[in-house]
Amino acid sequence: MKCYKLTGHSSPALKLETVATSAPGPGQVAIAIKAVSLNYRDLIVTEHAKDSVPVSDGAGVIVEVGEGVTDYQVDDRVVIGFMPDWVDGSYSEAKKASSLGGPGVDGVLTERFIASTTGICRIPDSLSFEEAATLPCAAVTAWSALFEHGTLTPGSTILLQGTGGVSIFALQMSKLAGYRVIITSSSDEKLSRARELGADETINYKKTPEWANEVLKLTNGKGVDLSVDVTGPATLNLTTKATRFGGRISLIGVLSGFNGSIDIGILEKRITLQGIYVGPVSTLEKIACSGIKPYVDRIFTFEEAELAYQTLKRGQHFGKVVLRF
Repeated sequence: MKCYKLTGHSSPALKLETVATSAPGPGQVAIAIKAVSLNYRDLIVTEHAKDSVPVSDGAGVIVEVGEGVTDYQVDDRVVIGFMPDWVDGSYSEAKKASSLGGPGVDGVLTERFIASTTGICRIPDSLSFEEAATLPCAAVTAWSALFEHGTLTPGSTILLQGTGGVSIFALQMSKLAGYRVIITSSSDEKLSRARELGADETINYKKTPEWANEVLKLTNGKGVDLSVDVTGPATLNLTTKATRFGGRISLIGVLSGFNGSIDIGILEKRITLQGIYVGPVSTLEKIACSGIKPYVDRIFTFEEAELAYQTLKRGQHFGKVVLRF
């Protein structure tokens, strides 16, 4: 079978190889991958891993079942969990270690993948393989950022950053939940598309660098109830300013790096800062059956994997970048 492995460089990030096909063991299934989607994490991994199969998010069809498997059968359409060992319950270091496509753990940029039945879920007929492949990381992360604590009510105001996969999923989920959404981007064209998906207010952060002040104006000086920060150190202090007293920030991204200073305002305003790192397979299953229609912006072929990586790196997408096998 064919698979991609990381080169250890950012460009070219991938090399195509032919490797032996393995059979599923007890409690496992073999999946013919039909589509994968890329996340910003996949770009980070290229800087820290070599000779492993990348990409965490994939969907396909079962082509072989192992001993003892009774809940799945050949031809079932399935999507694979980001952390197959985190089925449900509390988070742990051991569950995090099962994250696919990271250093030391092969991912799904391969024609065939072996998975435990506890780490997958069925795809409803309403979703294509390409749409289902966008769910394991971005959609589960958005869901966790918005609903993990369940403290918001219809009419709550949410701040979202950018128009990548997580933010667009969070926009769609927020509108279904009855939230008011403020979203930022550097592109007026992308902001227009966000409005078409239901965004109530938009801010071009290139034209308005002090965008937190604009958020305060849009909330009568109060600030938002929840901010979903996908950027990290470069925006966290502005995010704090834009969040109300007693509000919450879900920190999910590191687009601006891993280190930076934290404004004391997060303490004075008694803001809850929560780190979000995806979520369990049980959440993936909920989302797959929720009726959410993923926004797939660009679809590349398996042979165009390197081009897909570079497209993601340039940040020209809206929603998700997908490879179709």
